[in-house]
Amino acid sequence: MSRMIGLMLNLTEAKEFEYLLKKEMEDLLFDLQDNRLDKLVIKVMEERYQVLFKLFSRLAAPAECTRFCRRKQSHT
Repeated sequence: MSRMIGLMLNLTEAKEFEYLLKKEMEDLLFDLQDNRLDKLVIKVMEERYQVLFKLFSRLAAPAECTRFCRRKQSHT
């Protein structure tokens, strides 16, 4: 079951939220480069990244979003 939740932020809060999302996505991108990680862990991290990116894309400028776009990685 999916639920819609609204959130109102002022400009300062939105910028802070954007910063936190960027930091978390950068950390995930760095960790995803580690070849020692189990495939299941990588899958979960990629799913988390997609959720964070969707949130980020609602706040950030398109140019910022392209910086964090990621191609689907296959780890078979």
